[in-house]
Order: sequence, then structure tokens, then C-alpha cells
Amino acid sequence: MNPKTPFLIKRIVTVSFLFLFLLGMSMSLGISMGSTPSGVKIVFQNILGISEPDSMLDTIIWRIRFPRVILSALVGATLSVGGLVFQALLRNPLAEPYILGISGGSAIGAIVGILLGFARFPGVGLTAFAGSIATLLLILVMSSGQTILKKDSLLLSGVMVNAFCSAVIMFLVSLTQDSRLHNIIFWLMGDLSMVDMQQVGILAATLFPCFFLLFWLSNAMNLLLMGNEMAQTMGVNIKAVTVTLLVATSFMVSATVSHCGLVGFVGLVIPHLLRLILGPDHRVLVPASLMGGGAYMVLCDLLARVLSKQGEIPVGVITAMIGAPLFIYLLKRSKR
Repeated sequence: MNPKTPFLIKRIVTVSFLFLFLLGMSMSLGISMGSTPSGVKIVFQNILGISEPDSMLDTIIWRIRFPRVILSALVGATLSVGGLVFQALLRNPLAEPYILGISGGSAIGAIVGILLGFARFPGVGLTAFAGSIATLLLILVMSSGQTILKKDSLLLSGVMVNAFCSAVIMFLVSLTQDSRLHNIIFWLMGDLSMVDMQQVGILAATLFPCFFLLFWLSNAMNLLLMGNEMAQTMGVNIKAVTVTLLVATSFMVSATVSHCGLVGFVGLVIPHLLRLILGPDHRVLVPASLMGGGAYMVLCDLLARVLSKQGEIPVGVITAMIGAPLFIYLLKRSKR
């Protein structure tokens, strides 16, 4: 056994427990706070069954807030670890699922599903995944198999495809003349309000195998950061690992887009922050990104619910307000 293995396992477990605690605290706040005041103490009494019976409070906590908090955590975990994967593949701290147009392709597929009247699952989910895969294949063709890991060609292809997806989205929205127009526009900005526990359970069952797959390939991501030749020398099948990571991440992103629309910059903020704190080892960063991203998204959604007295703000607006300045800072720093 490698003498560093026990230390690595201990570090992964310690970091995971710390971020699990952070996720639990943020979820407690998300369940406890909102337009109807309840408080952490009352919520925990309700969970433990020692509070006065209150059907209204039960409905607010278990039918509205709890599914929404779980969905927020799943979306944040997915987008955060998705950004981590793309940054490892492209060796570029500015990369995230949106930079390749994967989310834009998912949004096109989801909008088509909505306009055709499909149910959120499986209809809209499948059309969103089809859109993401079509976008991914287009990018791979544009980049060609020989240059799949060359960040300049792949990033440029992603920017062009993203711009095209945005144009197609606006075209589809302009064709909609009924009440669905407002819902689609609000959904495009990131909407976590339309959720129920059954849909959340289906999403969780869809995403968790992908989370385990990404953790299993975390050491391969470490080796890819050392360069293609070094990774190949260490036994990494570069094309197979890269395609697996891209397809799994695209599938995860499309699943979240079909549920909550476009939420940007989560995959930029969380991996960058965690890399500064924990270092570059993806075996530690993957679980930290899952739970840290989930906690971050729950808190952003909480802000979206409580900041405005006129109604909730799309959560994508909150994440963009936080992430855009960081993106500008990283962009300026990368040019030095």
C-alpha cells in the first residue's frame, strides 16, 4: 500500500464531513427561512414531532421548502462538479458547463419539449439530454478527435456554439405567443419554484450514479492535468476518459436544466474557491464540490426568496451577480 494512501483517505473523509456539515446547516436555514417566518427551532421541533400540530406549517415545510432545498442542493452539486470536470479537461480555470454550450443545447431541447407539451419527466428531460448530446457532438466535430483536449480550439468551439444556441433560444421564445412565454423566460433565468418531491427523487436517482462515476475518475483528472503524454504513460486512456467525463457531465447538466432552467457561474465560483482552499487534488475536490456547491446553491436560492418583497428573484440572477465579478477578475488575472 502506498504510504500516502491512509493520509489521503483521512483527508477525503475529514473534508467530506466538514462540507456535509456545511450543507446540513445551509439546508436547515433554507427550510427555516422564507416569506412565512418559522425559525430553526420550530422547524426542528416539527421534524422531531414534538411541536404543536400545524397543518399550514407542515405544508410549508414538507411540501414547499423541503423539496426545493433538496433540488437546490442537487443543482448546485451538479453545476459545481461539472465546472470542476471541464476545468480539468481544458486546464483552464474559466471553463464551466456553459462555456461549451452544453447548457444552451440542453435549454433548446427543454424548450422544444415544453412547447410540444411534454411532461417534465421523462419528456422534457429526454429532449434536454438530446439537445446537450447534439451540442456535444457538434463541438467534438468542430474540434476534431485529434484536438479534443486542446483548450483553445475547444473553448472557441464552445463560445461559437453557445452564441448559436442563444440565438435559437430567442427564436423559439419569439414563436411562443401564449401564456407559456412568461414561464419560459422566467425558467431561462433559473427557476426552482416548480418542484415536487417525486420529481426531486427521480432527479436524485439520475444524478447519484454520475456523482460516483466522477469520483471514480477523479485520479484520472489529476493525471490529465499533468499533460496528455504523462497521463498516457500512467495508463490513462485519454479519449475514453475524456468522452466519458464529457457525456456524464452533459447528462447531469441536461437533467438539471430540464428542472430549473439556466443557472450560471456556479461551476466557476465553487471549484475556484475550493481549489484555493484545498489544493488541486480532484480526489478531494470532487466530494467537496458536490457538497460545497449544494450548500452554495441552497443559500443563493434562500437569498432569491427573501431579498425582494415583491416576489422571488430567479436564482440565476443571484448566481450571476456573485459569479460575474469573479469571472472578470479571473479573466484579467489570466492575461497577466
